[in-house]
Amino acid sequence: MRNLSGKVAFITGGGSGIGFGQAQVLCAEAGMRVVLADIRQDHLDEALQYFKVRGLPAHAIRLDTTDRQAYESAADEAERVFGPVELLCNTAGVSQFGPIEQATADDWNWQLDVNFKGVLNGVQTFMPRMIKRGTGGHIVNTASMSAFVPLPNTAIYCTTKYAVRGFSECLRIELEKHDIGVSLLCPGAVNTNIDKSVLSRPERYAQTGYYGADPETFRRLKSVIADGIDPVDLARIVREAIERNDFWILPFPEFIPTIERYYAEVVAAMRRYENDVDYQRRKKLGKGMPGARD
Repeated sequence: MRNLSGKVAFITGGGSGIGFGQAQVLCAEAGMRVVLADIRQDHLDEALQYFKVRGLPAHAIRLDTTDRQAYESAADEAERVFGPVELLCNTAGVSQFGPIEQATADDWNWQLDVNFKGVLNGVQTFMPRMIKRGTGGHIVNTASMSAFVPLPNTAIYCTTKYAVRGFSECLRIELEKHDIGVSLLCPGAVNTNIDKSVLSRPERYAQTGYYGADPETFRRLKSVIADGIDPVDLARIVREAIERNDFWILPFPEFIPTIERYYAEVVAAMRRYENDVDYQRRKKLGKGMPGARD
C-alpha cells in the first residue's frame, strides 16, 4: 500500500497507547480516514477530541475484540461511515504478569481472548471482505518482543504473542496471492498505559491469581516502559513499513544479542543430529518436512 491517502484504516486499541499513535499518524500525516475501536469509552472520547479539534476524519466505535459478532457489526458500521477498510491494525492488547503456578483459568482466558483471539477475530472479519473486493489491502498485527524472548512471570503473555507471530507468518504466505500485505509489529518498551491493563478487564474474567488495581504495581510496571519509544514515533515506523510492504517491524536493535544467542542455541540443537542415521536416510530420499531446505 504505497499510497495511503484517502484510504480507510480500522485500528483496535485506538483509544490510547500504540493504537492511538497509529491513528494520529495515519490520519494526520498519511491522510487516511481512521476508525478507532476500543473497549473503553472514556479512552475513545478523549482520543476523538484530538481529531475533532483538527477537523480530521475519524470515527470511534466501542468494541470488545473478543466478540466476533460485535466485530462484524463494527466492520459494517465502519463501511457505512467511511467505505471499505483497506488497512486493518490489530493493535489492542493487554498484559498481566506473575508466577505461572498462580495463574487462574480467567487469567489465561483474558489474555488469550484479547491478545490472540482479538487478532484472529479482526482477520476473520476483514480478510474475507478484502478478498471479495479484489483490490488488495494490508493487515498489521501487533505482537511483542515477547514473541521471541521468554522471561519469568510472562508465560501467559508470551504464549499469546508467540501465537500472534506464528499466525502472522502464515498469513503472510497465504494472503500474498490476494495482494494483501501482512506486517508483524513486535514492540519492546513503548511509553503507553499498558501497565494499567487490568482496569479494562471485564467482569467475566474476574477470578485472578495476580494483582488488581494496585497503584504500587502500576508504578513498578510503568517504570519499565516509561523511557520507551513514544507511540507516535513508533507509528511513523509502522507507516513506512506498510508503504514498503515489510513483514517484520522490529525497531528494537537492543534485542539483537539476545536473539542471536537464542537462535544459535536452536541451530546448535539441530546440528547435534546431522549425523543421525534416519536424517541421512531422509536426506538421500530428498524428503522432509514441507519448507525444509538443505
